[in-house]
Amino acid sequence: MSVTILETRGLTRTFGAVVAARDLNVRIAQGEIVGVIGSNGAGKTTFINMVTGYLPPSSGDILFDGNSVLGRKSRDITRMGMARSFQVAQLFPKLTVMENAMVALVAAEGTQPSFLRPLDTPQRRKLANAIFAEFGVSQYRDALVSTVPQGTRKLVDIAMALVSRPRMLLLDEPTSGVSSEEKFALMDTVMSVVRQYGVTVLFVEHDMEIVARYVTRIIAFYSGEIIADGPPKSVLGDARVQEFVIGRDLKVDSAVGESA
Repeated sequence: MSVTILETRGLTRTFGAVVAARDLNVRIAQGEIVGVIGSNGAGKTTFINMVTGYLPPSSGDILFDGNSVLGRKSRDITRMGMARSFQVAQLFPKLTVMENAMVALVAAEGTQPSFLRPLDTPQRRKLANAIFAEFGVSQYRDALVSTVPQGTRKLVDIAMALVSRPRMLLLDEPTSGVSSEEKFALMDTVMSVVRQYGVTVLFVEHDMEIVARYVTRIIAFYSGEIIADGPPKSVLGDARVQEFVIGRDLKVDSAVGESA
């Protein structure tokens, strides 16, 4: 029997007269890899922002591991085990990759560095080195983030979200800004690590090749509502999804790869 790790009930968000998200009822089982698709303004990012505590809903409830997270700050939700990576890497460019890892670990722990509690400790360095090795970025650990190639910077950003070993990871456009030659290698690395950790993944993505290849399920948004939710082949073949999200020229059978 599958265990629900994330559930939203009647989740709604309005901005004045504009309804950005309407009555969203979603259940994500532990271990799922779920893609979220939709055109710009469809409600995808609003949904992710509400779930992770960056935007309060107008109504409804959000349960993580059976506990409501309404009213909790984003950092508190992170400490509960739900991590997030952003479309634009949220890294400190003037710090090294290792220093960024130290900051991420301290934030996840909820502690404050001081003279008696330094930022860089052997235990944190051990955790950081382990995740760097798994993501294949160990050679960059002493480099300034501003000098790291864009594709690698994306990997580092996602590694920062996973360094504290969360139970769930939310990714916003993980291949945005990454060249077409790098995108599959990047996602192969990310998916290999999250499967190794047993992390549940929910990611927003515009690239249908990426979505079809890596997810076990797709949730399609349109005009603030969910118009389809199910296996990749079913959702990508849905008439409304083809009309409002992906277009009718996508070859569904060839798009859905073995990884899905």
